[in-house]
Amino acid sequence: MAAQQRAAAAMSGAVDLSVLKDRADAQRAAQSAPAGAPGGPNPSPAASGDAVIDVTEATFESEVINRSTRQLVVVDLWATWCEPCKQLSPLLESMAGESGGRWVLAKVDVDANPRIAQAFRAQSIPMVVALAHGQPVSVFTGVKPRGEIQAWIDEILTQVGPSFPDAGPAPAEQEEPVDPRMAAAEAKLDDGDVDGALADYRAIAEAEPGNLEAASLVRNLTFVSRASKHPASIVETAAAGNVDDQLAAADVELIGQQPEAAFDRLVELVRVTADDDRARARARLLELFELYEPNEPVVMAARRKLASALF
Repeated sequence: MAAQQRAAAAMSGAVDLSVLKDRADAQRAAQSAPAGAPGGPNPSPAASGDAVIDVTEATFESEVINRSTRQLVVVDLWATWCEPCKQLSPLLESMAGESGGRWVLAKVDVDANPRIAQAFRAQSIPMVVALAHGQPVSVFTGVKPRGEIQAWIDEILTQVGPSFPDAGPAPAEQEEPVDPRMAAAEAKLDDGDVDGALADYRAIAEAEPGNLEAASLVRNLTFVSRASKHPASIVETAAAGNVDDQLAAADVELIGQQPEAAFDRLVELVRVTADDDRARARARLLELFELYEPNEPVVMAARRKLASALF
């Protein structure tokens, strides 16, 4: 969940939902007209309490932004030509209907409503964004299984659900069985034995390629173990032409919460090196990208810079 929280934090500063406000304001007079009057709108699906709402640019403010102050809103960005969307959207609709009103699904056809897609800076679809109190709180892209989506929603409602008057009762929590191998590795980590915990998590990941938690921990701990061994001064003393120095400096910058500086350093290293050195720099940059959600703006910006450096 830590990765999702990083993504949410990044999105809060990157998504500009206000770009839709002007269009909504321009049509507000028409929306306020009686339902039977010429030019008046059809009754809003939200008014009937439906769990699934078809949203347009004109209704986005009222049915997504305003509604998210009372209820968790999950926005499904889709298109008729998108094959993965045809798998995900029916699943989300079914889950929304079964949620008992704890959340609502807002469906957005990105072809018909491009400004909404632009507001969320959607790079690919399907893209699913959860909003609470007018702000994005978490996001995922691509098709995911029901269990993973339900866990995602439950975790969000655990955090923000109590602030919603219409959230409804939370489902009874079910304790997941504890994997003793994971527990033993976690105990080592708690004791400060990063290398020992890393060895245990790596053994689990190699034995179970589908264990995403173990694989994620291996990536993170591999980085932490390596970065913690570099002197902080390497950022200032790294020789421009020394690949090892530059890789180490990027590690120190990233562990110091300066991802943009770390990524820029490695992109420049890719730009000025060749052959094996360039391959090493590119491989390290891609490795560091894996520590973040792919939709985080700092990662997307660095990927564009890397493409420019390579071609």
